[in-house]
Amino acid sequence: MKSGRLVLLAAVPLGLGLAASAAVRADETSLPGVHDAYQARTDYQLKCQGCHRPDGSGDDHSNPPMRGIVARFLSVPGGRAFIGRVPGVATVDLPDDRLANLVNWTLFRFDPAHVPSNFQPYTAEEIGRLRQNPLRLERAAMRARLVAGFAKTDGAQSQ
Repeated sequence: MKSGRLVLLAAVPLGLGLAASAAVRADETSLPGVHDAYQARTDYQLKCQGCHRPDGSGDDHSNPPMRGIVARFLSVPGGRAFIGRVPGVATVDLPDDRLANLVNWTLFRFDPAHVPSNFQPYTAEEIGRLRQNPLRLERAAMRARLVAGFAKTDGAQSQ
């Protein structure tokens, strides 16, 4: 009898966890370029959140924030390529298709307000090309230059 209760007690949290996962997937099913939101969320948890934190806030020093900023790179020349070439993206041990799924999910998850209306999702082929030339020491300077370009695109959008 006791073993039956243990099985039931173990099954309840598992069932609740599966239900919560299904609800998350339902909320994210229509994101362009995201063919499996659950997989993207899992990949983020396993490969990215240790440095960029669960909420994408980063630390603004060695692990820049993504929340409210990552999609802004799409609005400046060179920004799209930068996203695919940063060390954490270019060198992560994921196949190109899963990485494209993760990058697209990340843009919508952490910065939906800045995803351009004409956004073309990253493809596995594009990610494969970009990650062949990962950024190294030049990453910080390139990021600073691109972020400085945000002010120019902000001004152009408000005119």
